[in-house]
Amino acid sequence: DCEGCQCHSEDKRTAILYTLLSQNLTHGRGGRSPAHQRCLCHQRRTVCLRTPHVTCRAASNVLVKTISFMKNLPSFHLLPREDQLLLLDSCWVPLFLLGLVQEMVTFEVMETPAPSMLKKILLDGQSKHREPERTQPTLAAVQRLQCCLNTFWSLDLSPKEYAYLKGAVLFNPDVPGLRASLYIESLQREAQRALQEVLQPLHPEDQGRYARILLIASTLKSIPPALITDLFFRPVIGNADIVELIAEMLYEITGRQLAP
Repeated sequence: DCEGCQCHSEDKRTAILYTLLSQNLTHGRGGRSPAHQRCLCHQRRTVCLRTPHVTCRAASNVLVKTISFMKNLPSFHLLPREDQLLLLDSCWVPLFLLGLVQEMVTFEVMETPAPSMLKKILLDGQSKHREPERTQPTLAAVQRLQCCLNTFWSLDLSPKEYAYLKGAVLFNPDVPGLRASLYIESLQREAQRALQEVLQPLHPEDQGRYARILLIASTLKSIPPALITDLFFRPVIGNADIVELIAEMLYEITGRQLAP
């Protein structure tokens, strides 16, 4: 409930017209106030990209490069197809986020425009015939994402560090249902060992860099796939399943391209 965050007391911009029109919507429905309809706290405020065309195109390019990374790993293609799909479903988000960091893709968001009150009134009573509205990312979720990206930027990883870290993230033996989990575990150890070896000559004075990189990389797994999909790809792919689309691109099942 919004009363817990007292955001209703912060909304001082309620227009007279909005108040008058909203009486038609709230009458007979529990009398919810306009403040309850438009919460201002970070947990509930929804946002969208400020420049969706530019950002979605940059994100699409990063996703294509992420898929190319997997395509160019012979050890990945030696795995059973079922394991490949499980790893893809589990790891595409952290791999994509590493790509965002590596490509230095930045973005800004703005508050989602409020639905027109006149439109609400005109469509009142027709909700059964309307399609459900798409979910929108919250400001709090986007801020957590940007915090993770900023932390990675502070590491200033080299291309080799990115490559071996991506391998360590992709070959995750803890994904449930894997048939070749032991082999995948060996691939992860190999990637981690290569990351350690490349760190020694690059940062001989920073003994804790390896552990710090893995720790920060683990935070990427906490970013929900739905947030990444809704923020960067929903304006491009609509209601299509992003994982199915990635799988098609990985195996070149169709000629469908991901472009805004």
